[in-house]
Amino acid sequence: MSDPGPQSAPSPGPGDTRMGETIAKRQIPGYQILDRLGAGGMAVVFKARQLSLDRIVAIKVLPRRMSADSDYVERFYAEGQAAAKLNHPNIVQAIDVGEYAGYHYFVMEYVEGRTVFDDLNGGKVYDEAEALDILLQIGKALEHAHSQGLIHRDVKPKNIMRTAGGTAKLMDMGLARVADDAKAIQAEAGKLYGTPYYISPEQILGRSHIDFRCDIYSLGATLYHMVTGRVPFEGRDAREIMIKHVKQSLTPPDRYNLDLSFGLVKVIQKMMAKRRSHRYASTTEMMDDLRSIDFLLEVQDPEDSAILSTLGSAVENIEVSPPPPPAPTAKPKPRPAAKAKPHHPAPQPPKPIPPRTQWYLLAGLIASVLLNLLLLAMLWRS
Repeated sequence: MSDPGPQSAPSPGPGDTRMGETIAKRQIPGYQILDRLGAGGMAVVFKARQLSLDRIVAIKVLPRRMSADSDYVERFYAEGQAAAKLNHPNIVQAIDVGEYAGYHYFVMEYVEGRTVFDDLNGGKVYDEAEALDILLQIGKALEHAHSQGLIHRDVKPKNIMRTAGGTAKLMDMGLARVADDAKAIQAEAGKLYGTPYYISPEQILGRSHIDFRCDIYSLGATLYHMVTGRVPFEGRDAREIMIKHVKQSLTPPDRYNLDLSFGLVKVIQKMMAKRRSHRYASTTEMMDDLRSIDFLLEVQDPEDSAILSTLGSAVENIEVSPPPPPAPTAKPKPRPAAKAKPHHPAPQPPKPIPPRTQWYLLAGLIASVLLNLLLLAMLWRS
């Protein structure tokens, strides 16, 4: 499935190309630029060697238009310092921030592997077990970040890297922000941050006081895409997609993948609730539900199902002897008989009178009245 718009890295413009040439030519002190990994709307990323420790790293460099915004640069450094405090095996480690030749850069751990987006873009649909394995790892990363007061704000398949060993890592803390950073909240009021296919309704509406629940929504949208092969909401452009995030009901994921468990469907729907108050009250609560589903998948061994399906034909010719009689048990002592209570039968409703009998009774009544009138006339004459 094609993924237009902000999700796909745009082709570098003239400014990006010049920046790449400048950085590659002059180098960043302490680092040797090896290759250009890609470019997005917010930065260009290079593969480099950190000379002091002789290790491969990734360097994200802000374009000039971002570097010229003093408020943005100030927040960029603050966010980089906050991200550097996160030490978790499922988070790409932040290493350094700095400035060179008028460009501000962010140094981070280099991870060799494929992103979830690479798989989805190649037409892959994850089975439930594999998707849960990735979600549990990224959920741990978010749980750690949220416990440190940081929210990611741009969780999406392109920001989830998988190594050859199966480790999932959350990347790109470039939009991460301290949840209670009052200055950043004020500066970002009314501005839109995130990716249209996975962005939460409150981010679309420009709400300033967003919290960890925006990450839960985006992670739910990512999980939806992984197990269905399609994004939760589609549209002709970013505006139409985002309007649907705010107003349109979510099509249940099992409409597109009948193999999904009832539990996973309910978890996705709760993660992607329109109202924040209807989502999980904490990342830990979400993780508990994901672990429960993962446990149920583990105990439901596919090999057991295959054995059960062939069990009928395998036992057709086996004679089954009747079970042995139960072992004799001591007879209980008889209890004294209870006095019988007088039986009062319930009153029966009167039986309906047949129609023919009703006519006989009516005729008798009329005859009786006529006879009484005749007697009265005779007495009157006498």
